[in-house]
Amino acid sequence: MAVASAAACSPIGLVEGPLMEAPTVTPQSPTGLNLETLPPPLRSIDIAIYSFPDLTGQNKPSDNIAEYSRAVTQGGAAFAVDALRRAGNGRWFRVVERGGLANVLQERQLIRATRQEFAPDNAKPLPPIRFAGLIVEGGILAYDANTITGGLGARYLGIGGDTKYRRDVVTVGMRIVSVQTGEVLNSVTVTKTIYSIALNAGTFRYVALNKLLELEAGITRNEPTQMAVREAIELAVYSTVLEGAEKGLWRFRDPFVGRRLIEEHQFRDKIPPLVDAATLAPPSETIVAAKN
Repeated sequence: MAVASAAACSPIGLVEGPLMEAPTVTPQSPTGLNLETLPPPLRSIDIAIYSFPDLTGQNKPSDNIAEYSRAVTQGGAAFAVDALRRAGNGRWFRVVERGGLANVLQERQLIRATRQEFAPDNAKPLPPIRFAGLIVEGGILAYDANTITGGLGARYLGIGGDTKYRRDVVTVGMRIVSVQTGEVLNSVTVTKTIYSIALNAGTFRYVALNKLLELEAGITRNEPTQMAVREAIELAVYSTVLEGAEKGLWRFRDPFVGRRLIEEHQFRDKIPPLVDAATLAPPSETIVAAKN
């Protein structure tokens, strides 16, 4: 025990301890895989996103103390940009930087000043900044905690256990706005459920006349809120692509495969609300057709 304690206190023990995990690349969700396997468009679309804010105003729910941390991530714009960039393996949208536009302009000004100071005769003008014809607006609209709670337990002769669960709901809205006219061309609202579950088990027995032995064990699993927000944004981008193609805002390079995806998306919208549509994957033949 002394050797194990010394190893745990050493730098190596801190790095390789049982409670430490190496960083990993965030795994793809089924919705993200569907987004990446979208068939290519007729041509890529220039699009800009300035912000994707948290509009819920909700703090992290807590039954015991007042929490001042936000219930959902404040990095919705990063998730939205990532989802737009991965649509069809980057073939659908050319996303231009607008969240850090001030930094881009300042860097361009620095380049111009440096060129004019050290090479005024050979200074070449910078290429123009790419502009977008469409703007993505929207945000995280709502976060409803404890929409459903429940549990079940039993105990017999000192041995038993119980389970508790809770359901939260996050809602994301996304709309496409035309820069030339200001018209809202498409609007999508996506709802994603977040489940939390706790399992507990225990036993107590008298091992002697005045000695009581009690054992308890439990585990709690909470679905990460930021992953739920990410999946909702990915589904919003996926639905935006298909609904835009249905309205004629843009077109697939292969009209037949595009028509199949649009029909499947329309069928998915008719699924009863008890089924979480964000976790449903399209049939395997559609994925194969999209890859080809």
